[in-house]
Amino acid sequence: MNFVLITGPQAVGKMTVGQELARITELKLFHNHMTIELVNHFFDYGTKEGKRLVNLFRQEIFEEVANSNLYGMIFTYLWAFNLQADWDYVKKVTQLFESKGATVYYVELEVDLDERLQRNKSSNRLEHKPSKRDIEWSENRLKQSLESHRLNSLEGEINFPNYMKINNTNLSAEKVANLIKEKFNL
Repeated sequence: MNFVLITGPQAVGKMTVGQELARITELKLFHNHMTIELVNHFFDYGTKEGKRLVNLFRQEIFEEVANSNLYGMIFTYLWAFNLQADWDYVKKVTQLFESKGATVYYVELEVDLDERLQRNKSSNRLEHKPSKRDIEWSENRLKQSLESHRLNSLEGEINFPNYMKINNTNLSAEKVANLIKEKFNL
């Protein structure tokens, strides 16, 4: 079992890279908006109810996959490195998969802001993330997050053995997926 956590700021390409990695490996993609979009039909993700349901669905899927015979899973996650709760969440998910014998891999993507603002409008993103279709709202949230959260790690902050950081500003999703596959022998 392999578990690949892809993290990075909004519109950095987590889902698109995950789609490509799933295409070239036997890994299944579980991008974070799969649960957010489901729950958004009932409760906004920013509400107590919305967060509880998203976390509940994710946990159930993680447990079933960790206990399965699947080759593995890719999960995309927006990790605020300045929030202890996000570190705790990553630790919890890691421990779940490692307790079942899985190898956990961490991929951090970074892209300059101008490119992220362009990617925020991409057809693939808007197709799979209906809540992002209000571009003005989505762009404002992206910019506001710069003021309250640090969505990329500091140099040396992450010391997991199976970790790589990729600046994919000028790299295609296919190229990034191939770099991940090769580095971790997936």
